[in-house]
Amino acid sequence: PTGRDASALDARIDGGSFGFMRAQASTGGAEGAFDYFINLSEQREDGYRDHSEGHIERGNANFGYQFSPDMETRFYISANSWRQRLPGELTKSQSLNTPRMANANFVTQDQQRNIDSVRLANKTTVRFDETTIDFGIFSHNRHVDHPIFRYLDFDVDDYGGFVNAVDDRSIGGYRNRFNIGLNLLYGELDYREYTNAGNATKGALQFSTLDKSQIYTAYAEDAFYFLPDVALVAGTQVLHAMRERTDRFLGDGDQSGSRTYNIWSPKVGLLWEVDKDWQVFGNVSRSAEIPTFDANTFAAPANSNLEAQTATTYEIGTRGRRADFNWDLSAYRSELKNELQCVRTSPFALCSVRNVDRTVHQGVEAGFGTAFLKTLFAPDDRLWLNAAYTYNDFYFDGATYNGNSMPGVPKHFLRTELLYKHPSGFYAGPSVDWMMQSFYADNANSLAVDPYALLNFRLGFDAGSRWSGYLEGRNLLDKRYISSAVIAETAPATEALFNPGYGRAVYAGLRLTW
Repeated sequence: PTGRDASALDARIDGGSFGFMRAQASTGGAEGAFDYFINLSEQREDGYRDHSEGHIERGNANFGYQFSPDMETRFYISANSWRQRLPGELTKSQSLNTPRMANANFVTQDQQRNIDSVRLANKTTVRFDETTIDFGIFSHNRHVDHPIFRYLDFDVDDYGGFVNAVDDRSIGGYRNRFNIGLNLLYGELDYREYTNAGNATKGALQFSTLDKSQIYTAYAEDAFYFLPDVALVAGTQVLHAMRERTDRFLGDGDQSGSRTYNIWSPKVGLLWEVDKDWQVFGNVSRSAEIPTFDANTFAAPANSNLEAQTATTYEIGTRGRRADFNWDLSAYRSELKNELQCVRTSPFALCSVRNVDRTVHQGVEAGFGTAFLKTLFAPDDRLWLNAAYTYNDFYFDGATYNGNSMPGVPKHFLRTELLYKHPSGFYAGPSVDWMMQSFYADNANSLAVDPYALLNFRLGFDAGSRWSGYLEGRNLLDKRYISSAVIAETAPATEALFNPGYGRAVYAGLRLTW
């Protein structure tokens, strides 16, 4: 939001189970060419599990100035302070039988994640007839104090700039939209690793590096409407990236090094705008992801030659809305080379990143909402059925674990809700989160996470006026389930890889908009 579209006051408070409390307030306004928006929030929670309490404070603001109807600039600032204790992973049996316990080693070492960050940015927009140009600069500075099995203490400084131009005009009687841009990103990571002497006490230095990165991305895309409502879309992106590490702790050898990546990613597709609320699309595109420094690119010989992950993706889909129906449906297939997979090789270590030679990610993402009953108790009331379904068929397609399912990702997941809406603003109804089929926690497909279904219910009032509120119950049957898993090569049943999901919980909130 900016001061030209924000409320003079927007405040809310939420609270609920396990000591959860959140407060947020924002304000904005405009005076002539100047406008402002300021938002502050705080959240605290004791946590469902032992040793999982935390709190976070956030503040963000933006200030804009319009030089003319065709030129404006905006400054952004955000600051965050996050303190979080970590309960750690449990065995499958512990997750299902004693889900509120913490991993004993995490408690002994008082493992935490604490982050302070500040981000500053500016964006200026200039319009010339059919052409709009955006350009700007930014910086993001953060300090991470992170006692885990070792005590990690590091500072990260990212900064850069960008320029983007969009030209939307008629060429020879045909609409054409051309987009071109450049992103520059620089980063420096001042990294230190110490022993954790217990109770989050910093011990002797074990590892120290100065890491520098550069990423240059240039891109262009053109959408040519050869029919009034059908466009041929084609584009490309060129990426040049550099990673450089200077080892400052030579007691275990010099692990300095550098690596550059040069990747070209083209795309082509069709977009059919059937009407202003209905689209049909299809495309083929390439994408790339380069290893980050926390992938230990130079820290161990086995990881010194990590390749960039690339993928070719085929996608087709449609999205749209009508008065009493909306939908979003897409089917895709991504063929990946050198997928970056993080695998835990020891219970007392960070996961180790490696390249998997070939994998396939394919599936369906579907969502819809429909009002199938009307005027049940009052004129213009509705009974809405909303559903969101994902099908994830991810598997190994190369020499490594050929044919096995990729771990950590549920194959089927459905969230559906039946919601009654009254014209006064009252609404109420149940919902179900359903993971229909087991997924694996290891590449060998030897240890599975069980399926589950959660029953929820919410009711509230929102008539678009000053006051709104809600009451929500989650996992009302107190189902014990596993929400996520750390990935292993081959996992015995006794390995601590799992994070239990929250038990029965109730939350409520009020909002005032002025």
